[in-house]
Amino acid sequence: MTRFDVRKNPALDSNFTWEAQSVNVFAPILRDGEMTYKILILGASYGSLLGTKLAMAGHDVTLVCRDATASLINSEGTEVRLKFKGENAHRAIKSADLPGCIDAATPEQVDPARYDMVALAMQEPQYAAHPIRMLLKRIAEMQVPCLSIMNMPPLPYLKRIPGLNVDSLEAAFTNPRVWDGFEPGLVSLCSPDPQAFRPPEEGANVLHVGLPTNFKAAQFASDIHNQMLRELEQDIADVRVDDLDVPVKLRVHSSLFVPMAKWSMLLTGNYRCVLRGGVRPIREAVHGDVAQSRAIYSHVDAIGQRLGADPKDQVPFEKYAAAAESLLKPSSAARAITSGAPVIERVDKLVQLVGRHLGMPNAAIDEVVDTVDAALEQNQVRAA
Repeated sequence: MTRFDVRKNPALDSNFTWEAQSVNVFAPILRDGEMTYKILILGASYGSLLGTKLAMAGHDVTLVCRDATASLINSEGTEVRLKFKGENAHRAIKSADLPGCIDAATPEQVDPARYDMVALAMQEPQYAAHPIRMLLKRIAEMQVPCLSIMNMPPLPYLKRIPGLNVDSLEAAFTNPRVWDGFEPGLVSLCSPDPQAFRPPEEGANVLHVGLPTNFKAAQFASDIHNQMLRELEQDIADVRVDDLDVPVKLRVHSSLFVPMAKWSMLLTGNYRCVLRGGVRPIREAVHGDVAQSRAIYSHVDAIGQRLGADPKDQVPFEKYAAAAESLLKPSSAARAITSGAPVIERVDKLVQLVGRHLGMPNAAIDEVVDTVDAALEQNQVRAA
């Protein structure tokens, strides 16, 4: 049996449900002398990775999802497959074996006041759906700190960047009004660098991690919230399985721009998987024309630096290009378009608009945005 060694008490009722305890915001419970936080995660697919890492560290997690997925998770638990360093096969990390609890609920069932922090782990267009929009409204009213692990930074987070005209960026969002009630200092951003997917032959409670890199989070505005983030960071780092270090850490940074380092990768690889009339793997998008890829990557890096990013916090193109050699499938954005999605996360359009606002337009980025626009317009016509 897999053995978990954490600082939390491993004795926890596996039949725990979200109604079982009521925890006020910033009132973590004590379990065997250690603080245990309750985290609400919007999104049970990619969100189950962060949720599993938190539960391995002894914290309690509720995943927000559709009713059928919630029922499956509450009856069978979750399973996240991780490959440890030096091992050839993935290990199955099951929620039933963890010291913290993972359960699930629909948006209508959730009371945000029960949670110490919210993680936003859905694709940006999903927040426009009515049940999620109403849940976001309740979260904003309760002033629960939110850590976004979307590629798309929420508008309140962008408002924390001095001198940035956020109103000019709203066209990149599916429904910018869903973010109106949020206090910017209560919203932070975490780069979703780990790569994971739901195996199509498995249930909705299974997630396979293909690239077990780290989550890179920016701080909140409040020292109290940052203390919680640092505690979660340390608790996750302390976990051992069979005396082995566990991949996928949470790294907290003082800079607002560290999570945005992924913008260069998304514009160079992910969105360029979309072609007029088809899609291609990320590796081909990056290595089909390395000179152009390097130019796009450098330009997006320069946009980040103009905003205030430190060059040393950005990922060198060579490192990204080397990683892209193993990315043999089209990006999730490209696959969504192929599946007929009428809307997707538009980080490409966001970067285009930020660049224009800063007086840094780029023809290659314009072509990427135009190509994605055309593909989505075709899907919208088909769906009409």
